[in-house]
Amino acid sequence: MTLASKVARVGVRRETGYLYFLDKKGHVSRVAMARGGSRQRRGKPERVADAGVPREEGFLYFIDKDGDVCRTKMARKGGAGRRKKAGKRRTARKKAATRRKGARKATRKKATRKVGRKKATRKAGRKKGTRKKATRRTARRKTTRKSARR
Repeated sequence: MTLASKVARVGVRRETGYLYFLDKKGHVSRVAMARGGSRQRRGKPERVADAGVPREEGFLYFIDKDGDVCRTKMARKGGAGRRKKAGKRRTARKKAATRRKGARKATRKKATRKVGRKKATRKAGRKKGTRKKATRRTARRKTTRKSARR
């Protein structure tokens, strides 16, 4: 666990309902907090104190309870370090893939076409009086309908 170190002693007095932060130029600014979940107009940040703190990559800057600017090391590495490692992995994967392709060529089977079933058509020679056998599902439906009527 790393502790925070003070970067600049500013001594800002906080007011309730405001969010205090270090802006891009390194000065202490504040903006009104959103309350109650309702949609509010976003207010412009106002500068509270001139600190002029130069930022370093990999550090988190905040205003502590005394109103001074502090910084602590981030839990994750900075973006630049992460990108370099990711780039190395990608190139290694590409090289491995090209080696595999060059070693042996895969022979693919031709895709066989599945013959679709023909739709059952009603035969002309069928007698008018004969009925199709009832399936289990339709038989169940008929019995439940009869019991419902009673």
